[in-house]
Amino acid sequence: MASNLLKGTAILTIGLFLSKALGLLYVIPFYAMVGDESVNLYQYAYIPYNLALAVAVSGAPLAISKFVSKYNALGDYATGRKLMKSGMLLMSLTGLLTFFALFALAGPIAGLVIKDEEQIFTVEDIASVIRWVSFALLAVPLLSISRGFMQGYQKFEPTSVSQLIEQIIRIVFVLAGTFVVVNVLGLSPNIAVKFAVFAAFIGAIAGLWSLYHYWKKYRDEFNYLLTNSPPAGSLPLKQIYKEILTYALPFVLVGTINPLYQFVDMITFNDAMKSIGLSSVSDMLLGKLNFLTHKVVMIPVMVATGFSMALISIITSYYAKNDQQGITRSLDQTYQIMLFLTIPMVTGLIVLNTEIYQFLYKFDVSGANILAAYAPVAILFAMFTVTAAILQGIDYHKWIVFSALLGLFIKMIINIPLIKVFETNGAILATAIGYATAVGINLLVIKKVLNYKSQMVIRRVILILIFNAIMFAGVWLTSKGLNALHVPVGRWQALLYVLIGTGVGMVIYGFLAFKSGLAQRLFGERLTRIAQRFGIGG
Repeated sequence: MASNLLKGTAILTIGLFLSKALGLLYVIPFYAMVGDESVNLYQYAYIPYNLALAVAVSGAPLAISKFVSKYNALGDYATGRKLMKSGMLLMSLTGLLTFFALFALAGPIAGLVIKDEEQIFTVEDIASVIRWVSFALLAVPLLSISRGFMQGYQKFEPTSVSQLIEQIIRIVFVLAGTFVVVNVLGLSPNIAVKFAVFAAFIGAIAGLWSLYHYWKKYRDEFNYLLTNSPPAGSLPLKQIYKEILTYALPFVLVGTINPLYQFVDMITFNDAMKSIGLSSVSDMLLGKLNFLTHKVVMIPVMVATGFSMALISIITSYYAKNDQQGITRSLDQTYQIMLFLTIPMVTGLIVLNTEIYQFLYKFDVSGANILAAYAPVAILFAMFTVTAAILQGIDYHKWIVFSALLGLFIKMIINIPLIKVFETNGAILATAIGYATAVGINLLVIKKVLNYKSQMVIRRVILILIFNAIMFAGVWLTSKGLNALHVPVGRWQALLYVLIGTGVGMVIYGFLAFKSGLAQRLFGERLTRIAQRFGIGG
């Protein structure tokens, strides 16, 4: 089962990495075509859309994955199939209702954002892009339930591939539509943004198409398991959905907690900035925080997301079998590998912030500073995702609800005062404090409920931090040396510096991890043999 965790995590993480990488890289040409101002309109559409999407999906992928995995482990394959059939109808209905709701509420939501006439956009500008993005709610819920059903069978490839296809088609539509609107028809970039947000609907249709092909591939296997299952009628639909709803609320909170934090910024940032006389720049700074840098900061979090998606069904299986040793092994493995991969990515974002921002967008001191300040919060994002997944796997849903809402409440209370004092960094600090509170509660509950203590994990995390401090010094010296020789001019020189700095960091971190034996212990015998071949095994 531990190998299933690594395999499932690898498949999901690779898919997520490629999807996130594409989701970041397309912003480069999109940003160039629509300009500095209009790109910020994009984020005003996606934050309310993500919240509406969470309501429509209701935690479907992970909740259904957990449910199906649980009953499959008990040999009851018919109950999961019964859920799938009725769930498709239900998801279609919730998608339709949330589409109408978001479309109708676009104007009032936009009114919460515009606080001063000095701001760049009007209420109608923001309301219009929200209406265009709402169409995606008609298709994405069906996509989610299909992914969740297959993950319940520990089929992780369909989720990974469909996410990738969805992203590719969406990006093609975004860039092609924007090019035609701006460069061929000569229309306003704000109109191009409307086409860009509508691309979420086109991408979801493509994702559904890919999942249909996977369903045909696995249909015979699923049907064979179904023939040896107890009758589906043994568990009524009322009881099935009661159990699903028990799972769903924490999944909804985990899925929406980040957009909720962004939504708090969206409705408070401009007002706080107005109070200190900065209305004229608030839209731009909020766009850098909630869209431009947020996309970069979320890349390290994909490792934790991959782990959580694979971890829930596996820990649920261990928990159903009362296999305490299996749960403990999974937790040890998860914490170590997630931090081993996440922390150096965050370190790289901090030390190379100027070059990364210049490559992706343009040279911008304020944008680079926001990226450097925001990057460490990615570790808290990742820890919350993983700890919430663990609590979901052992049915401690109420604690997820409590910790998530308490962290969000703290963010709401301290956000405006901190923004007034520290401007954009105040919003980042409020987010960090809120997430740290939620993560701390989750860790305490896990420790108490599972009696989980691991000095070995603590020692290895300290070792990882030491390696990152050494790597930071090496990359910082490299960056300073390169800039002393020649300050990068333009995007491609900045990319060259990023590649050199990243290469130096990977060599330092990789050497230390192999020489100490940490990498071999985390990733198994195959890596040990590779290390021995190069004479650097620990």
